[in-house]
Amino acid sequence: MTLDKLQKGQRAVIVGIHAAKALKDRLTSFGLLKGEEIELKTHSLAKQTFGIFAGQTFIAIRDEEAKKIEVNLI
Repeated sequence: MTLDKLQKGQRAVIVGIHAAKALKDRLTSFGLLKGEEIELKTHSLAKQTFGIFAGQTFIAIRDEEAKKIEVNLI
């Protein structure tokens, strides 16, 4: 499953990031790493942007990025 399929309040663990090196490096700099636990807090009405917590950090990412982050529900 990818991050864009999560519902508000669901928690998951990142199992992989399937993106080009530049995007992968940027997401890693935000704390989005394989094995990291995340929680989807909010999304826009059309699910074009997602607000997630990774540890103590709140991160907003676009739909295109969320589709590249593979997760497993907790």
